Amino acid sequence: MDTAAADERLRRWRLVLGGDSADGTGRVLSGQDAAMDQALTALYGKGDKPQTGRERSAGLGASAPSVARWLGDIRTYFPSSVVQVMQRDAIDRLGLSALLLEPEMLEAVEADVHLVGTLLSLNKAMPETTKETARAVVRKVVEDLEKRLATRTRATLTGALDRSARVNRPRHHDIDWNRTISANLKNYLPEYRTVVPERLIGYGRASQSVKKDVVLCIDQSGSMAASVVYASVFGAVLASMRSISTRLVVFDTAVVDLTDQLDDPVDVLFGTQLGGGTDINRALAYCQSQITRPADTVVVLISDLYEGGIRDEMLKRVAAMKASGVQFVTLLALSDEGAPAYDREHAAALAALGAPAFACTPDLFPEVMAAAIEKRPLPIPDGV
Repeated sequence: MDTAAADERLRRWRLVLGGDSADGTGRVLSGQDAAMDQALTALYGKGDKPQTGRERSAGLGASAPSVARWLGDIRTYFPSSVVQVMQRDAIDRLGLSALLLEPEMLEAVEADVHLVGTLLSLNKAMPETTKETARAVVRKVVEDLEKRLATRTRATLTGALDRSARVNRPRHHDIDWNRTISANLKNYLPEYRTVVPERLIGYGRASQSVKKDVVLCIDQSGSMAASVVYASVFGAVLASMRSISTRLVVFDTAVVDLTDQLDDPVDVLFGTQLGGGTDINRALAYCQSQITRPADTVVVLISDLYEGGIRDEMLKRVAAMKASGVQFVTLLALSDEGAPAYDREHAAALAALGAPAFACTPDLFPEVMAAAIEKRPLPIPDGV
């Protein structure tokens, strides 16, 4: 290893280890490296256990001015993705949630889905002077998500809706050859090694009428914050499609129907109340009461399945909906995070009913919905 590479390696280890007397690098930092180290020390100084020697010590305290300076520093020294992680850690490790109730703090932070979840959990405690700033932060994140997700979602679901509406006198480029061949195998001519397509089956063309009803039933307990944000954005996208009738229901121990606010996902998010208990059975009972066309309905339950209501009744409702023709989808999370914590016993019981529960990334969600609309197997990720 040449000298420059060795020095860079020591520099990185020094920044990771924090200059403790036991770090063993012997590396002295200066300039921007020293400033980066101070920003890291302010957040990660004390760790979880007492240290000896020249230990790092967390230095943000509860001072709004020092936090504002620190937020500016980390945005200067680190890329956006790292800034978001550090902000999240600051809120968790140093108890800075209360500082987010100040407009100056909100203007300084790097907005992301997790910050939106924190703001929503603080919504009821938020002073009026902060609410407009908070809405602006939430709106920025929501608009960025819509730009990322809307086009692909509409394209994927429009194709699925068209394919689900079969016609028997299709134009040539609308012929569904797989189903046509399958329907005409009796007309196979061995001498010509071909099938005579006596009956053509094709994809239907899009129409302005409602083809599918979609019910998004979202657990708004605190652990589901990111899922609530993504589901609200997807709900707004689905509601903008004329061929889909979308209903959005959020629940904890109470059930709230936010369908009339779907034209603005920010209003939807501020209509939620993160935290509290969970009564999935009550939420599903309400959703079940709203279904008028079971064969053309997709119900998406987004929950970690920690049920505080009546478990057996919940499972009976799922079974009854499926028996009536409803396509039932269970998502343990709708986020970019890893495998969530969830009630495995309830997940297994739902899988036994033909409603397997799995975590879903936002990028996969359009494919999951398309499969549900077409009544084909769901694209469940490997390892589930």
